[in-house]
Amino acid sequence: MKRRFVTLDVFTRTKCAGNPLAVVLDAEGLDTDEMQAIAREFNLSETVFLLPPADPGHSAVLRIFTPRAELPFAGHPTVGAAVQLAADKYGAPSQAQDAILVLDEAIGPVRVGVRLAPDEPAFAEFDLPKLPEAQGAPPSTDSLCAALGLTHGEIGFENHKPSQWSAGLPFVFVPLRDLQTVRKAEVNLAAWKDSFAGHPAELFVYCRETEHRDNHFHARMFAPTAGILEDPATGSAAAAFAGVIRHFDSLPDGTHVYRVEQGFEMGRPSILNIEISLGNNEMHSARIGGHAVFVSEGHIEI
Repeated sequence: MKRRFVTLDVFTRTKCAGNPLAVVLDAEGLDTDEMQAIAREFNLSETVFLLPPADPGHSAVLRIFTPRAELPFAGHPTVGAAVQLAADKYGAPSQAQDAILVLDEAIGPVRVGVRLAPDEPAFAEFDLPKLPEAQGAPPSTDSLCAALGLTHGEIGFENHKPSQWSAGLPFVFVPLRDLQTVRKAEVNLAAWKDSFAGHPAELFVYCRETEHRDNHFHARMFAPTAGILEDPATGSAAAAFAGVIRHFDSLPDGTHVYRVEQGFEMGRPSILNIEISLGNNEMHSARIGGHAVFVSEGHIEI
């Protein structure tokens, strides 16, 4: 059976940047093993499969796969799938068109706003289905240094220290001294396997210094034991990073907006928007947003 697919680059305004995504639109009838096989065939960081929702008020069921496993939630598949669904519904708009979608993911319903506009890349922003939570102690600084080829003096800045957080997927967050240190970080796979036993497989390094002055953090994400040596844009990490920012920067009540740059070292520059809303010294909500551009379409037979 021929099944339609599209590919998009997500968290970018231009093609051949950001994080590539495959979206299989005619996924009815596929079982889990077949979906996993298709994800291996595309061999992108994630492939998403769209299915009819049980709730008629929702837009679609999303099943998200890496080449190795299914995920309960991921950011760039949520953004990319929402943009594709809105484009299929409204086509090329003659004027700005806003849409609200609800996507059923394994983590639960995810509310997404999409904006389509003439001669502009589409933009989507989703509400976090789960607010970030701290996840216990990270690996030791010695272990992190060994895994990343760094020294103690290169880990940490201001009051930021290594930590573990999750907003659906857990990550180890490692602040690094400056942009040069982030650039030179390199995975030592043998040390990595020892260092991360009992900890999340995904590690997000970041610093305050940025490539572009409009951005607030520069980041990289490594997950070699999960089959991702490096990821160009990681929405689920940005979701958890909202908790890191709020915790270490002691944000006051109100709404705070941040831009995180990622993927520059891979030649796939990406920009992820984070919006955090606080009241009574508690995080009430957070949103992750970014642009997406269409790259290709076709059919896969299975």
